[in-house]
Amino acid sequence: MIVLGSTGSIGVNTLRIAEEYGLDVEVLVAGNNIELLREQVARFKPRIVVSAKPADIDAPVVLSGEEGILEALEMAHSQLVVNALVGFLGLRPTLKAIELGKRVALANKESLVVAGAFIERDAITPIDSEHFGLWYILQNSAKPKRLLITASGGALRDWPIEKIASAKLEDVLRHPNWSMGQKITIDSATMVNKLFEVLEAYWLFGTENIDALIEPSSLIHAAVEFADGSTLLHASRADMRLPIAYAVLGKVECEVVAPIDLLQSSFTFRPIDSARYPVWRIKEELLRHPKRGVVVNAANEAAIARFLEGSFTFGDIAKSIIQAYEKFEVEPRSIEEIFTIDKEVRSYVEAL
Repeated sequence: MIVLGSTGSIGVNTLRIAEEYGLDVEVLVAGNNIELLREQVARFKPRIVVSAKPADIDAPVVLSGEEGILEALEMAHSQLVVNALVGFLGLRPTLKAIELGKRVALANKESLVVAGAFIERDAITPIDSEHFGLWYILQNSAKPKRLLITASGGALRDWPIEKIASAKLEDVLRHPNWSMGQKITIDSATMVNKLFEVLEAYWLFGTENIDALIEPSSLIHAAVEFADGSTLLHASRADMRLPIAYAVLGKVECEVVAPIDLLQSSFTFRPIDSARYPVWRIKEELLRHPKRGVVVNAANEAAIARFLEGSFTFGDIAKSIIQAYEKFEVEPRSIEEIFTIDKEVRSYVEAL
């Protein structure tokens, strides 16, 4: 197994599954969390390690940087790649893994958001709990009418709307349900994360009839409405080991996570209000022009960088994404054009 992003939450849970089921780990790729990476290297003894600080790692082959990731994929014998890298950085490894004929268990949502039109979907198994939930429901089911995924609502879901634009970083990072990485927690608060997951679902399941709702408990991950009027929901504990187990093992017949206690659970649903989450205004338009996901992703990553450095307010993130989306009415015709558009959009947002 090849694990890209081994020190993040997805990577850590993937290695838990590998240890539990006795799976071989050939490659580990991680960034600056050297202490955890060294623990993982000692435990799993990978043949190849890619690290931001290669001098601190002891393994048969140690590489660094994006080129190191691509080289590791070429050197590796393993046919399964778990891509849990964060952001646009994950795209080239996804493309390289597919080019090499490997299967990709994909948690890097940006790969499909920016390049879904150019990615062989049969080589992809999604790890996101929402898309896993949709896949789970659709096994041996009738033709669906509408797909639904759920959102937690993020750290600011109960804030007065007039105060949201001026929220500070520490406010945005106080997720009500769990602790995640910085970028995905910000994306949860802006609802960009769910916008990306809607676009992912478009590429994975081939329909524009996709929507999202806020479900505050994060126990229901997806729902499918059928033509006969029935609706099936997928509910489980918010534990990424479940979708990861299916992605890496293919078939699971034992308990991976404890079942939820329905008597102790309460489910409510709320609409995603574009007054609270301004990026939601472009959802329908983006589904009609899904190739423009590259614009949204580049603008989002550039805007978050400016928010973190203090030159943008929280409200500026959504504002700049919408401005960029309206300015760049482009649809890439090749992988090369994706990288060109990405650079142009980032430069635009950096200059705002």
